Amino acid sequence: MRTRVFISGPLTRGDVATNVRRALRVFHGLLDHGYAPFCPHLFVHAEEHRKRPREAWLQLDNEWLATCHAVLRLPGKSPGADAEVALANQLGIPVFLSQIDLYECEPAERPGGE
Repeated sequence: MRTRVFISGPLTRGDVATNVRRALRVFHGLLDHGYAPFCPHLFVHAEEHRKRPREAWLQLDNEWLATCHAVLRLPGKSPGADAEVALANQLGIPVFLSQIDLYECEPAERPGGE
């Protein structure tokens, strides 16, 4: 089983489209390295089709985060991303601040299918 990585970073601080593009570059980099990335920034497209309260999206983010093996925190101010990091710490999920650190510490494949 591939290591599941939650991408955490700014979405609404600054330009949303720029933040989504940056998260997607990271998403594809992780995918290319054999990880199973989860990019909550893509929910911005779901929101275009059906509006939901911000809290509903944050709860969904947290549900997915709890299933991941690692969190990759992108740079930039973000109270939402800071809350995701706090949750990861509470759940004992390692948080990485760069893709290089992640690649060096967390295997792309998990032995034994865990």
